[in-house]
Amino acid sequence: MALSSRQDINCLKTVTDDLPSISSVDQIAVESSVEKIYSACMGKTRFNDTFPLNKQRHLAYLHKGLKKLSVNFECLDSSRPWLCFWILHSINLLGDSIPKSHQLLIKEFLLSVQHPTGGFCGNVNQLPHLATTYAAVSAVFSLDHEECYELINRENLKRFLLAMHNNDGSFTMHLDGEVDVRGAYCAAVVSTLCSIKSDEMFHNTAQWIAQCQTYEGGFGSRPGTEAHGGYTYCALAALILLGETRCINLPLLLDWACHRQMRFEGGFQGRTNKLVDGCYSFWQGGIFPLIHHILEGEKSTLDRSSWLFHQQALQEFILYCCQCPSGGLVDKPGKSRDFYHSCYCLSGLSLAQHSREKVVVGDAANLIKPTHPVFNVVLENVEKVLVWSASQSKTNGNKIVEND
Repeated sequence: MALSSRQDINCLKTVTDDLPSISSVDQIAVESSVEKIYSACMGKTRFNDTFPLNKQRHLAYLHKGLKKLSVNFECLDSSRPWLCFWILHSINLLGDSIPKSHQLLIKEFLLSVQHPTGGFCGNVNQLPHLATTYAAVSAVFSLDHEECYELINRENLKRFLLAMHNNDGSFTMHLDGEVDVRGAYCAAVVSTLCSIKSDEMFHNTAQWIAQCQTYEGGFGSRPGTEAHGGYTYCALAALILLGETRCINLPLLLDWACHRQMRFEGGFQGRTNKLVDGCYSFWQGGIFPLIHHILEGEKSTLDRSSWLFHQQALQEFILYCCQCPSGGLVDKPGKSRDFYHSCYCLSGLSLAQHSREKVVVGDAANLIKPTHPVFNVVLENVEKVLVWSASQSKTNGNKIVEND
């Protein structure tokens, strides 16, 4: 529920009936930290104007990270393409530009982690991996110079994706690696954006993804596992790109997704009985534009003006509870800032703002650029990339999802 409509926030708190558990104790602690922020805001006449999106401080944090990272980031040595994407996408969402000199340096780095046999590695001299391939390609397409696009070896990339495909339709994340639904999403996005998708590449994939839907309605990482926001987003987005959404139980999915928005905090949890986390602003919030797209195709009586979650409440959680005063965004109050949460909090904020009728909490200056709900690259870049990729292929029969 949005702050402006909360008469008594106590009725939204967790009730334990004097039977506390580890989960409920943690949940109550989070609610207490959030309540301190919301209560202070509700005491002001115009609470929506008290926490603007601090774009300049966020940009300072992001640009600094793009130039140099401290030794504390050594643990992410095998995730360097991800760092590029998280930072570049965040800068794009905030409407800032990246100097061409920096873009060319990023191009050279990404070229250095492109494996000779296809795909991208997490760092030099490592194995190509579907997740870092997705991150690298998304980072390339977050740049705004077509000469950067040319670094992608589309022929080798197609061979790599085909090699990761299994007979049952699933994808292996890397040679002799794990199988989960992220692989299908990464492969679907990369192949679509680069115009290298084929029937052979995704043979049986939709059927395998459908087996990942659980009794709750969400999707697990693979058949038989717990429903999770990130995997559910990946599953649904991949099915949309494959044009195979009729193989799932959509009403059950919608019910599960709606119940992941926390009634007190306004943000989303990733799984049942878990805590709110700013990154699920995108991974869970992003499910709703996809569902909206499917329902529109079925000519339902859906209200086309907004998504099927509380957009204002989510924006309030991000703006009030997830902004680090010195720049960057966080998981929840009390957590440290990082580039991952900065990226996905901002991505979720963008989706919450850009329904058919824009919904912007606070000042109009809080509006950021729209991100594509399937690819999670800013919309203007996706349009440019699709023109480029079509020109690289003699035939381009892929049906691309348009932004609602």
